[in-house]
Amino acid sequence: MELKSGDIHAYGESVAGRHPNYSAETVDTAQYIMEKYLIKHLLEEETNPYIFMDSFKWIRGHNMAKAAIEMALWDLHAKKQNKPLYQVIGGVRNYAEVGVSIGIQKDIDTLINKIGGYLDQGYGRIKIKVKPGWDVNVLDRVRTEYPDIKLTVDANAAFNLEKHMNILKEMDKYQLLYIEQPLKYDDLVGHSILQSNLETDICLDESLKDSHKAWEAISIMAGRVFNIKPGRVGGIIESRKIHDIGMKHGVPVWIGGMLETGIGRSFLVTLATLPNVKYPSDISASSRYYEKDIITEPFELQNGSRLYAREDAGIGVEPDWPYLKKIAIKEKTFS
Repeated sequence: MELKSGDIHAYGESVAGRHPNYSAETVDTAQYIMEKYLIKHLLEEETNPYIFMDSFKWIRGHNMAKAAIEMALWDLHAKKQNKPLYQVIGGVRNYAEVGVSIGIQKDIDTLINKIGGYLDQGYGRIKIKVKPGWDVNVLDRVRTEYPDIKLTVDANAAFNLEKHMNILKEMDKYQLLYIEQPLKYDDLVGHSILQSNLETDICLDESLKDSHKAWEAISIMAGRVFNIKPGRVGGIIESRKIHDIGMKHGVPVWIGGMLETGIGRSFLVTLATLPNVKYPSDISASSRYYEKDIITEPFELQNGSRLYAREDAGIGVEPDWPYLKKIAIKEKTFS
């Protein structure tokens, strides 16, 4: 989405998917909430991200819809100060250390080849998806081929505590940075029990819908690492709250991606400059997912495994308008 205020143009992006499989939100629900409730407020008065989010506390959920506008307001806010957004929100460096996430493959040989290809491209951390039946047998082969790489696994809530405790405990021997979201998305108690039985850190992803859940997770020791996805938690303000809670309690964080285009990717890189982001973030180069991105200067790896925040005001990227208009399915204007 694009916001216009005077001669300033600011941008945001909703990460909602077509189907409600990762989140209850979809493209259709996000569009409805934005048009029915959120955009109308923007037209009534000039606002900033804090006022905007405070005005819609009464709307339960719909974080991805809220985040799209909140982040555009942050872009606008930084551009009015003529500062890069990463400086405005408290970034301590101008880059994000990043890794790559690899889905479940047709066979282990294919996975091994993909890992080799991404290492050749410069990615410094490899994350592989796991599920029952595609777990320690895969890790055993990966560690045989690549004994020294920074390696993590992501289960996307595929395991059951009672059925798979032994498998998850066996993962301790593979020197993983962490095991991401092994159990059901809303099961903090189960993750607490599992963490007490593992040497490897558990990283919470889908379980962290907001900063209150982050506090709950810390209170019952449900995980020792947090994955912050700004679209999922409702934007930059809530992402920073989770970041700060983690920093206060010694829980490191990293920034997760949701297949964003270059607009959304710029906010991910911005958040990854914060001081408690201690692990490589899931913010791959634009070419990882897109043959052609919708911004004029796509994000690509530099200096090893880094993506750099832009030094121009705001998020520092501009849409490739001719290309965007060519591929757009529909467009709406509100004024």
